[in-house]
Amino acid sequence: MSQHSAAPAPTPTTDSAVATVATVATVARRRDWWRDAVIYQVYPRSFADSNGDGMGDLEGIRSRLPYLRDLGVDAVWLSPFYASPQADAGYDVADYRAVDPMFGTLLDADALIRDAHALGLRIIVDLVPNHSSDQHEWFKRALAEGPGSPLRERYHFRPGKGENGELPPNDWESIFGGPAWTRVTEPDGTPGEWYLHLFAPEQPDFNWEHPAVGDEFRSILRFWLDMGVDGFRIDVAHGMVKAEGLPDLGSHDELRLLGNDVTPFFDQDGVHDIYRQWRLILDEYSGERIFVAEAWTPTVERTANYVRPDELHQAFNFQYLATHWDAAELREVVDRTLDSMRPVGAPATWVLSNHDVTRHATRFANPAGLGTQIREAGDRELGLRRARAATLLMLALPGSAYVYQGEELGLPDVVDLPDEVRQDPAYFRGAGQDGFRDGCRVPIPWTREGSSYGFGDGGSWLPQPEGWGELSVEAQTGVPGSTLEMYRSALAVRREQADLGAGDAVEWLTAPEGVLAFRRGDFVCVANTTGAPVTVPAYGRVLITSGEVEETGGEALVAADTTVWWTTA
Repeated sequence: MSQHSAAPAPTPTTDSAVATVATVATVARRRDWWRDAVIYQVYPRSFADSNGDGMGDLEGIRSRLPYLRDLGVDAVWLSPFYASPQADAGYDVADYRAVDPMFGTLLDADALIRDAHALGLRIIVDLVPNHSSDQHEWFKRALAEGPGSPLRERYHFRPGKGENGELPPNDWESIFGGPAWTRVTEPDGTPGEWYLHLFAPEQPDFNWEHPAVGDEFRSILRFWLDMGVDGFRIDVAHGMVKAEGLPDLGSHDELRLLGNDVTPFFDQDGVHDIYRQWRLILDEYSGERIFVAEAWTPTVERTANYVRPDELHQAFNFQYLATHWDAAELREVVDRTLDSMRPVGAPATWVLSNHDVTRHATRFANPAGLGTQIREAGDRELGLRRARAATLLMLALPGSAYVYQGEELGLPDVVDLPDEVRQDPAYFRGAGQDGFRDGCRVPIPWTREGSSYGFGDGGSWLPQPEGWGELSVEAQTGVPGSTLEMYRSALAVRREQADLGAGDAVEWLTAPEGVLAFRRGDFVCVANTTGAPVTVPAYGRVLITSGEVEETGGEALVAADTTVWWTTA
């Protein structure tokens, strides 16, 4: 009889790591790297603060790059750090070619990219093409010049309905709640035209029918590619093109990003013409640069349209993110995903958390059916156990995986932030998103103690909860079975096992109800999604497990909510 608990990790590496920089860099330059890449999302304001102002910055990220190298990821995706009034945490961009002073300078961005490359890490930056800030020069001039200004044609300005134009041009509503239209006051002081904003009023939507918009973004792409970035994550990739005539929606059941049908403002077929033009630019550059789409589509099949061979490389699999911790549901979405991506030759992508949804350690701590933004802490122990198991399941699937900062520490959402500190714009508007995204954006802990647990010397822009230090990198490093060491071990095993990573299929194995079991060559993954131990065959040598496994006489007793990796070689 043998027992296995969460497998201990190899001794963590440091700056004088056994794996040299040159070795890691060689791995990072492998062909088609993005097909099985593990990409780590950094939310800049919450990752590391270098100057003690309470806000994360580029120099802070740069100082922590060795940690990410040692974690074992292939690339780092940076949420926006562009010049911005920060009405929506930087997703309202005023200047796409400048770094906001709160994050640093263009020289800091250059140094970050260079250091990442020296460590064998690639850098992916956010691109926000659906809308700009209302402080963008184009929009400010459009307001100042009044009706008839050519600059207004680069956005969606329309006269209002009603006797005096007092009603919005159509019935569209903002994703953040309230009308998707705001009426401007003209230069002469009179109420005037309305402009479209699918998100906050400070985020006017571009009119992608106007050629100047396309010209500008092709130039922006080249600017950052020339800086050396390895790709772009495209924000609201499904929203840039609007149906001709901006017709009424008629029903507001589709307001959530993940609706059930194509709407006049989301997932219009015209977006694909834009991406074909962009792909031509990207392919001019060496080094296998990539595009990643944030495309909230009604089905996985429609998501596949974004990753056809002449368009984008990857698209986030939000259907998978929204799936409950349930074996039957997970198997169904895995099969649909692989079946949809196979015909277009694109890798599947898997993701469990990001900056817009409740962390999966908290989602899985609550009953199913509550959505992706949850206000309750739930059963913390249950949530962490399921989150660890879900992570090993995700990393065993064919394709690429995304990790959101702090999930490798098992961080929960901070669900009890005082109302007065919240900054999510959706929180202050009704009938839109739930507005509780701040909970997943609380700065992460690096040390057991300190004013902000190692985040910086001057506190943090969102308050960190008591006990945060016990979840820190310092507290978990070198501790067998800790969530951090489980991630480090899993990513090391994933890199070493030839049958893991890229691919487009799994071989499902017979398993008890509530259990997923599949083979990939000499590799076997078993995930027990039930609340009780289950007995399965002992498939070989245990590589790693998220929980307890007891082997006796060719069988394995897998603990509740536990995932196990075996090799049969």
